[in-house]
Amino acid sequence: MNPTTKTDTPATYFSRELLAWYRASKRTLPWRRDRDPYRVWVSEIMLQQTRVDTVIPYYERFMARFPTLEALAESPEADVLKHWEGLGYYSRARNLQAGAREVAERYGGRVPDDKAAVSSLKGVGPYTAGAIMSIAFNRPEPAVDGNVMRVLSRYFNRDEDIAKPSTRIGMEKLAASLIPEGAAGDFNQALMELGALVCTPRTPGCLTCPVMVLCAGRLAGRETELPVKAKAKPPKPELRVAAIIEGAGAHAGKVLVRQRPDSGLLASLWELPHVLLDEPAVKPRGREAKLAAAAQPPVERQAADAAELLRRLEEETGLRAVARRWQATEEHTFSHLHWLMRVYAAELDLGGDAARGAAARLRLPAARGGVPNLGAASIAAEGLAGAALYEAAAAAEPQLPAGYAWIGRGQMRELAFPNLFAKILYDYWDSIGEEEDEG
Repeated sequence: MNPTTKTDTPATYFSRELLAWYRASKRTLPWRRDRDPYRVWVSEIMLQQTRVDTVIPYYERFMARFPTLEALAESPEADVLKHWEGLGYYSRARNLQAGAREVAERYGGRVPDDKAAVSSLKGVGPYTAGAIMSIAFNRPEPAVDGNVMRVLSRYFNRDEDIAKPSTRIGMEKLAASLIPEGAAGDFNQALMELGALVCTPRTPGCLTCPVMVLCAGRLAGRETELPVKAKAKPPKPELRVAAIIEGAGAHAGKVLVRQRPDSGLLASLWELPHVLLDEPAVKPRGREAKLAAAAQPPVERQAADAAELLRRLEEETGLRAVARRWQATEEHTFSHLHWLMRVYAAELDLGGDAARGAAARLRLPAARGGVPNLGAASIAAEGLAGAALYEAAAAAEPQLPAGYAWIGRGQMRELAFPNLFAKILYDYWDSIGEEEDEG
């Protein structure tokens, strides 16, 4: 870092030193190879709420499949979602493709050098518009995200709550006033880089900061207090029970999956059939609580889960799924929800008469509709349902509801699954020794 001069103000010193630091030590990242607006756009969408190290392999895979805006615009949505798989926040991928199609239709496939036009594209907010305009076109537009607001709050010792829209607007004006002439792209990336590598949320590296000399927050001893941010509402915990329904006959070796609706949470992605339990849930906190939550449930709990799966899936789909064994317990946090999901291997009950006969032979007490009651005694004696029940079941082919399909492990390469279900399924394939077909 360079010493201050007599003519320096905190603002001029900040802009000069930050820009010099970035140009001397910036990271080599795949989206910095050129200033192609499309590449900038894709990278900025991927980087929202996701770390750089995580994004890099996804970005490279995505760009290899969709190297141009036209390629993205013309591809099926399912293909786009599959190549986004693992990054989460799938609405980003849908909006990106929708925006690409808008550019293809309105602007001949070229991202316009116009802030109003870029801002009007699907999924492009103030930050993304500022990033595209400054990095791709070197326009003096601010690109203010959480990293940038943290840096500016500390350097200028500002107390405004960064969760408020009014604070963001003020930060955008401040950031715009700091952009050196002719260096908008580098300066905005320098701000982002400083927030990501040095001025980090919990342990800022003040001693390595290029602008530490005039940082008002550090001089006031408040670098770890800032920025001020109101606590977000914690995600709502939900208990769910999922079924890995194993196929038989023509579908042996496959499992039953379904596609989510084309709107809402995880829209159009594939998943395991599952139901939300009507009981309060608590997100496990601490190592012991997490280990306890992931452990195999008591047999009584398993029996209750199995009964609820049978009842709810039959009501919703007409399919009768009978749980055989507990498979796993997994959890996943969305921005507003936390799912704690118990997973059971199951089979379809393909014949009520055969089921009743099997129940009699196994001496399992019958429940509603003549389906065996999966109580603790029967679980201990024969597993969750008892293999004999399924050997005795009729081999009739049930008609699947719309949106349901049988898949093998190899088809996981074709369909897009949320991280939670991809993990469950790959762990399941591994547990039964099912290897992926190289062909």
